[in-house]
Amino acid sequence: MLHQSLGDELKYGNKDMAATQKAGAAASEAKANAEGNLAITSKDLEGDIAQAADLAHDCKVKAEDFVSASASRAEELKALGEAKKIVAEATGGAEELSYGLNQVSFLQRLSSSSDLAQFEAVRLLRDLAKKEHSPVLEQLATRIVSALRFGAKNGEDPFEKVKEMISAMLSKLEEQGSAEASAKEYCDDELAKSTEKKTEKTALVDKLSTSIDQMSSKAAHLKEQVGDLNKALAEIAGAQAEMNKLRHGESSEFVENKAAMEQGVSGVEGAIKILRDYYAAQGKSHEAGEGAGNSIVAILEVCLSDFTKGLADMVATEDTAQTSYDRATQENKLETATKEQDVKYKGAEAAKLEKAVAEAVADRSSAQDQLDSIHEYLEKLKEQCVAKAEPYAERKARREAELAGLKQALEILDAQSSFVQKKVNLRTAQPHVAA
Repeated sequence: MLHQSLGDELKYGNKDMAATQKAGAAASEAKANAEGNLAITSKDLEGDIAQAADLAHDCKVKAEDFVSASASRAEELKALGEAKKIVAEATGGAEELSYGLNQVSFLQRLSSSSDLAQFEAVRLLRDLAKKEHSPVLEQLATRIVSALRFGAKNGEDPFEKVKEMISAMLSKLEEQGSAEASAKEYCDDELAKSTEKKTEKTALVDKLSTSIDQMSSKAAHLKEQVGDLNKALAEIAGAQAEMNKLRHGESSEFVENKAAMEQGVSGVEGAIKILRDYYAAQGKSHEAGEGAGNSIVAILEVCLSDFTKGLADMVATEDTAQTSYDRATQENKLETATKEQDVKYKGAEAAKLEKAVAEAVADRSSAQDQLDSIHEYLEKLKEQCVAKAEPYAERKARREAELAGLKQALEILDAQSSFVQKKVNLRTAQPHVAA
């Protein structure tokens, strides 16, 4: 019995050790999976950080370009304002003399098609526009030519047309500056919001993925434990059935053998009593056979002792076997109840985890769709907002050249206006000298 008990303990101990080793292997596998997921997540994080750095750099370049463009535009607006002011101040007298007195012969001669083609201010603006690839100067030169050509023919004030064109250009540049400022503000705001949303959604997707992996691994481990428990329960049930069968056989054999032993003891006791009563009743008349009778009684007494001892041993063995059976049965019941409770709880926990995994997968799918939309929107924003801007030095040099050309053209116009005014004064003064 001790050998059997120790064998059972060793058997169950080996099972527990095997289960522990298996759980350790599963934990090692889960750790390896987690480390792999960590490596992938770290790599994705490095990529996101690099992309964020590139985006920040592009935004910084865009901001610097906007600041430089704003400064250049402000300078341009200032120059155009000065040009407008100069034209307004310098051409007032020429307007009055040329158009107010109806003395237009000199201006008409100056504004003929052949003279306009060589008009120095227009030529200067056109040459500068070609050199600097400036559509603003080219458009201004063309419109000045048209204003001088058709205004003079129709009796209109060409300088007034020039002032109107400058005013319109100033308004247009101001509108462009305002539009670019609004566009930059919109781009900065949207890029910041989209980048923040991208970071949040990426973190959410990573968190959900990690949670899904952990819950899936735990659910699988629980289901594996449930399987092991069910297997152990089946083994316990099989062992109990075998014990029941063996105990039933032993008990039936004991009942049968006990009856036979009790019958034998009773028979021997009866035989001894008969012999003793017989020899006691006969007295000395059977002295010759008394010695043989005593021998028979002695033999029967030995048999009675053996039968009684055998019956006692049989009863003791049966009691011990029944006690061991009852103890093992109770232990099996307790172990079965414990394992069934574990199966119940672990099965419910696994089902709960699987439900949570399904919900997390749905949440991750939704978050991934939102993240993909944010990525797509960011790419469109980059195409729209993070443009390949013209270098600031080139743009500054071109702007300075445009401003210099406009100032020089205004100086030429001012000189031409003074020359016209001088000619008119000379013509109006001739009749007085003659008189």
